[in-house]
Amino acid sequence: MKAARTLARKWRAVFSIYFQDGLAYRASGLIWITTELVTAITMPLVWARAQSSGQIAGYTTSDFVLYYLCTLLLQGFITSHILWEISLEIKEGLFSSQLLRPISYFQFSMLRNLPWRLIRPALFFPFFVILVWAYRPMLGEARVFLGWEFWASVVLGHFVSYTLVLMLGMIALFTQEATAIFELYYIPLLFLSGSMFPIALLPDWAQNLARSLPFYFTTGAPTEILVGRLSAQAAIPVLGMQLAWIGLSYVGFRILWAAGLKRYSGVGL
Repeated sequence: MKAARTLARKWRAVFSIYFQDGLAYRASGLIWITTELVTAITMPLVWARAQSSGQIAGYTTSDFVLYYLCTLLLQGFITSHILWEISLEIKEGLFSSQLLRPISYFQFSMLRNLPWRLIRPALFFPFFVILVWAYRPMLGEARVFLGWEFWASVVLGHFVSYTLVLMLGMIALFTQEATAIFELYYIPLLFLSGSMFPIALLPDWAQNLARSLPFYFTTGAPTEILVGRLSAQAAIPVLGMQLAWIGLSYVGFRILWAAGLKRYSGVGL
């Protein structure tokens, strides 16, 4: 019990520090949010226009509007981008101080990532309310599903994203310039996660590909559960796949971590 209380105090201290840091830089967060509003404003209108002659993959105008609003709200919490910070710290030699902390690097990275994942949706929520009000004529009788399966998928979706980018971040231990490699990560993330459009709009082979890779299990799966495209029963296997990808990504992180530390010199620039 004493060890658990000590660990809890360490977690609380790290979380508090980075929560205050996130509040201090909330202006930059608002700037990023305004860029994402372009998607929220334009994409529903584009698909609503395309759908005017009939449903597209079973989506009506109301479905498209609801899908994009929910996606934008969820991805602020789910999608992690910590690999850029990891790369910079390794490149500049700051990574050495992380190795001396009294908690594991996995825990430390998780705790400094989480505050912003909470602050960002909070900053976006007022804009979300305005968008819902603006699109209310197009939402019609839209309904959302808020069962435990949805909440579980959101939490697991975040950890899929977090463990995946943490694993990819370890690539920086093997090369001086990893940012170009990290840019490649966002290409399949954009098209196969469901953040740009529902994966139901993709050809069958692309849908099967999306459901066999981790990207869909970050934002796409929780969004489809929320908007009712996946039933509560169909969500159970999805939760299992999310757990599987978390486990696989963590194992990949541990392998790259062990091998990368043998190459890390800690010199910096």
